[in-house]
Amino acid sequence: MTTAVPARVLRRAVLGWGLGHLALGMRAAGIGLLVTEVAALGIVAWLTVGLADTSLYLVPFLAGVAFLTAWAWQAVAAYRAARADGTAAGAPPLALGWLAIPLLAWGAGFWLVGAGAASPAAVLDRFVADWDAGALAAGGWPAPAVAQARAASDDLARDAGRLRDLRVRIVEHGEDRAMAVAEAIHFERRASRFLGVFHGTELVPVADRQVLVIDLAADPATLPGGGDVGAVRWRIVRAVRPETSGLGPRGSSAPGPRLAIWCGAAADQTMRCLTS
Repeated sequence: MTTAVPARVLRRAVLGWGLGHLALGMRAAGIGLLVTEVAALGIVAWLTVGLADTSLYLVPFLAGVAFLTAWAWQAVAAYRAARADGTAAGAPPLALGWLAIPLLAWGAGFWLVGAGAASPAAVLDRFVADWDAGALAAGGWPAPAVAQARAASDDLARDAGRLRDLRVRIVEHGEDRAMAVAEAIHFERRASRFLGVFHGTELVPVADRQVLVIDLAADPATLPGGGDVGAVRWRIVRAVRPETSGLGPRGSSAPGPRLAIWCGAAADQTMRCLTS
């Protein structure tokens, strides 16, 4: 093993796995770490492509954290090896602080794409965000769902009277199917009590009517090249307006309003039976 300034060894080790060991003349260890870095980076990328937006989104995220931890570990190992030969330490090992940059980049950047289809709530969040921004067509959503959402928006825009908001909530959630409803709501001021003693008021959302029914399904997600690990990727199957759905209760072929799934008295298509 050759003599080298520990601080310089650490800086090289931070640049890439094994570079610090190569600076110390530890050729086998340095080349082994370089090969391991390439393989580990490939595994992280493979897991990210296959699972980042699925229900197993934590697997690639934790794999990336483990990769960065190993990066720091090999840098510290090279630094200690340089110190072991009695060479002066030189500058303090502040170079490890540079590893905070990839750590922050991974921690923040992953969640820009991670968990996007991990659950019905995550898919609905993206759908509503695109709906509100008028970007459904560019979001890759099913064309019939886009058309129905636009029609619902037109109906809401034509509504007169009090100011209305829109509430989207999940009303059924199974292992591979889910249903959500978008409701036109208004807010009412109601009496309340703070700590059971002080009188006050609060604004409470009250559903006026249902404007959209959204069906979601979970599809098995496989890793690139094959391999089922039990992950699922949720997607919107369709979105229909309640007056045009023509569907009856699940498990029945009889036509009827979709709201009959949730309450027995929905023939007038009002939302009072769906309020919680």
